[in-house]
Amino acid sequence: MSLTEEKRDMEKTGSADQNSSEEHEDINLYSFHEQNAGRLVIDPAEAKIEFGEAVAARLKLSRDGTKVLWPQPTDSPDDPQNWSDRRKFALLVIVTLAAIVPDFDSGIGIASIFKLAQQFNTTTDEINNLTSNWSIFLLGWGGLTAVMAIRRLGRLPVLFWSQLLALGFLVGCTFAPNLKTFTAMRCLNGFFATAPQVTGLYVVTDLYPFHLQARMINVWTMGFIISPFLSPFAFGFLVARTTWRWAYGIGSIYGAIVLGLIVLFMEETMYDRTIDPIPARPTTGFRYRFESLIGLTGLKMQKYRISWTEAVFSPFNVVWRPHILGVLVFEALLFGFSIGINVTNAVFLGSPPPLGFAWSQFAIAGGYGTPIVAVIIGELTGRYMNDFIMNTSIRRNKGVFEAESRLWACYVAIPLYICGFIVLGASFQKHLSPGAIVMGWGLAEVAVMINTVAVYAYCNDAFPKHQGEVSALINLARTLGGFAVAFFQVPWASKHGALQVFGVEAAIVVGLFLLIIPAIQIKGRTLRKNFSLH
Repeated sequence: MSLTEEKRDMEKTGSADQNSSEEHEDINLYSFHEQNAGRLVIDPAEAKIEFGEAVAARLKLSRDGTKVLWPQPTDSPDDPQNWSDRRKFALLVIVTLAAIVPDFDSGIGIASIFKLAQQFNTTTDEINNLTSNWSIFLLGWGGLTAVMAIRRLGRLPVLFWSQLLALGFLVGCTFAPNLKTFTAMRCLNGFFATAPQVTGLYVVTDLYPFHLQARMINVWTMGFIISPFLSPFAFGFLVARTTWRWAYGIGSIYGAIVLGLIVLFMEETMYDRTIDPIPARPTTGFRYRFESLIGLTGLKMQKYRISWTEAVFSPFNVVWRPHILGVLVFEALLFGFSIGINVTNAVFLGSPPPLGFAWSQFAIAGGYGTPIVAVIIGELTGRYMNDFIMNTSIRRNKGVFEAESRLWACYVAIPLYICGFIVLGASFQKHLSPGAIVMGWGLAEVAVMINTVAVYAYCNDAFPKHQGEVSALINLARTLGGFAVAFFQVPWASKHGALQVFGVEAAIVVGLFLLIIPAIQIKGRTLRKNFSLH
């Protein structure tokens, strides 16, 4: 090649780089992470190559300078991304405590099932079918309704009003004079209480940049996964000595404490960063605080947000996308069968042989300590594993993160899930030692914790503008997958043995995993390009 030709090529290359740089100079950095769903440039060096020096110089980085922050923080002190670590952690703790409420309240019925049957002159199956199963069913639909209001009014007012109403209905459960009233109160409690299981993902993404989100999702997710085991564990001992009404009364006290924390310390984290110019707060000081809590600020800010029609139809516009629909089906049954375990294990452990172990109320309550420990182990494991997967993926992709890498955690969860379900089924059928029950149940719950965080993180990355819809759909999927399990699990085990029941459930989950997860990892980039909402 001659010197003249080399010079010409260099001029062409320089001209192309200049054009690319000019194209990127016009981008809105505050919404760029939403426009590139599931693909983020994390390494500052790679950002210089992709965006050009001018744009890269405008990017804000993590404190150690190794990662580009997404979403990009503004210069405003009102931007939650700029709040102090202590302030952020306090809000994360409150929303996690609130996320415990729905399944904690639902789980009180597990601890009280035998006393409720005695009180209302019916059977444990009838109590499960009328109260536990339908309250679980309504948890999912309550979350779907909550996200529609959140998109218009904000996080805080929906969280406040939902918990206030849920508390009122739980108090109704405490003093219910008959089974019909108790059933109505418990179902209404489930419908309204579930809002924090939608709000939490919003709050995490409002407060934390991308590279910290999976770790914080892990904390919040641990709250609602561990919650259905806390109440049977704590109140099983209580109900064995006194009336079931005390269990619901103490549950109401916990709900009141959470409501008090929301009123006193929770803040509105919704920040309209993608609007140009970013709208200012309509009021300040205590007035802003009070109006945000009850929803007046949200009403004033509605003009900057999507319409009610868009808010109502948004979840339905998300759910049919192939790269989330498959994951939802997989998570629905994986989590759903674990809900079935939680609801029916009290029956298996408390029923007389040959179906059960005839454990006392104290022994059953102690048994529910197993999944509590397992979920904590799953949280600690997932915290470091998700960070390892993320950092490894970024290095292999030369500084770019692809959402599908989140799903590698599922490959760790599934073997644990298989082992847990098979051991638990064999324990019930063969009447093995309590140690076998502990191991089986524990492994299953560790797997559920790891897998659920991976699913939340993947869907959040793939749909960065729709955290609420993602959270509501996953919540709906797991409840639809789990509410009906208690209807058939015990009768099926009575007829064919628990090993067949739990073995078939594990096989279904493994089949869905093999059909869905590898396919999404292979085709995910194409699916995101063609079907993601920008």
